[in-house]
Amino acid sequence: MNQPLGEDQTVERSADPLHGMTLEAILNYLVTTVGWDEMGYRVRVRCFNEDPSISSSLKFLRRTPWARTKVEKLYIETVQSPGSSPGSSPGNDSAPSDCEPDG
Repeated sequence: MNQPLGEDQTVERSADPLHGMTLEAILNYLVTTVGWDEMGYRVRVRCFNEDPSISSSLKFLRRTPWARTKVEKLYIETVQSPGSSPGSSPGNDSAPSDCEPDG
């Protein structure tokens, strides 16, 4: 049973910015905040650069752990510095990858 918290009780919150976030919510936030072009520049995958959609991106990211990790890092960077355009980060200067690989 859920009971209301008393004055002496506190709610612990996770320090993890990804806690409770679905991959779809992360993608929607990034599309709204930075857009597909910047996402495709930062995470070089075809599903961000050629006819991008949430659906194709979800399918790819769910089966590609390294790309999902980059998207999660981009989300964290964006949330930690709202209002500023994310710059290039280390590790994103490699050749485009896939959804299949760009190029």
